[in-house]
Amino acid sequence: MKLTIERAALLRSLGHVQSVVERRTTIPILSNMLLEAADGRLNLTATDLDLAVVESVVADVSAPGAITTPAHTLYDIVRKLPDGSQVELEYRGGEQRLTLSAGRSRFVLACLPREDFPVMAEDALPHRFSLPVGDLKKLIDKTRFAISTEETRFYLNGIYLHVADGAEPLLVGVATDGHRLARVRLPMPMGAAGMPGVIVPRKTIQEVRKLLDEADGTVQVGLSDSKIRFEFADAVLTSKLIDGTFPDYVRVIPTNNDRLLEVDAKLFAEAIDRVSTISSEKSRAVKLIIDTDKVTLAVNSPDSGSATEELAAGYSSEAMEIGFNARYVLDIMGQVEGDTVHVSFADAAAPTLVQDGGDDTALYVLMPMRV
Repeated sequence: MKLTIERAALLRSLGHVQSVVERRTTIPILSNMLLEAADGRLNLTATDLDLAVVESVVADVSAPGAITTPAHTLYDIVRKLPDGSQVELEYRGGEQRLTLSAGRSRFVLACLPREDFPVMAEDALPHRFSLPVGDLKKLIDKTRFAISTEETRFYLNGIYLHVADGAEPLLVGVATDGHRLARVRLPMPMGAAGMPGVIVPRKTIQEVRKLLDEADGTVQVGLSDSKIRFEFADAVLTSKLIDGTFPDYVRVIPTNNDRLLEVDAKLFAEAIDRVSTISSEKSRAVKLIIDTDKVTLAVNSPDSGSATEELAAGYSSEAMEIGFNARYVLDIMGQVEGDTVHVSFADAAAPTLVQDGGDDTALYVLMPMRV
């Protein structure tokens, strides 16, 4: 195998592919990525056995071939080469060595045979549809912060993607960690009808989101009961799905919270951020004291002192006090696009509903805490 490729193009593709490779693995071949050169293109493949990504990049291939080499090492070398470098990669069949040359730099990397590289089984993906890049970005960004990191409840370690039937069928993404819930609803794309509800793992979501940053147009999505595939112009990401049952989240979303608070989203987020500076790192608790047309944010910490800030707000129900984790509130506020945020309460112990005044496709539920 022998090829020459422009450094920037190689680095961009390596950046997408190498992040799939785990830093620590007991299986040596999983530390490597597969390089396949043929027909004027270099294909880069990485896998952790649950997730595989293949990216194709234009290269000047003078001798086709394939080999595997350490992914993170190759990425770090290319990252440190000067801008504008032409990178030459050469592998001669007899030696388990890949030579990388650029300018006056020369590196020799250990290799493992391409035959040892695991290939994810090609399952049939009966459900196929395309999503605009902007819609998929929105679905991920407005829900992923609520994905649970608690491994014991593994069925919460991803985004639940499903179709909600109704007068207008919708594609719905939901994530929850038991303390907060985020839901986004989009018009159902052609081909998604009848798809099973699937839980897309957190790592897969992270890798898809990176690819979306440099994508435009649409993404082709194919899925079955056990796998999902995202196809971009020059990359394909295939992942196993979480084998579990997502809880009946609809029961958690309150329907008769009749105390409505309307407040300027930007001012509210900034005020929460300021007063939470005082809160203890462990609880991050902030109290909302809500009265007619105002809300006071208060934090008391035995170690750091106290803080209060008052904001003008629209509120006409009876006065109440309620506590929240400031970090959770700020995560939600980071996704609010409108000028105002609508917060509706039942009482100080019941789930609170948060809605974006500028986006009716997104909805958030936040559990209060004792302060």
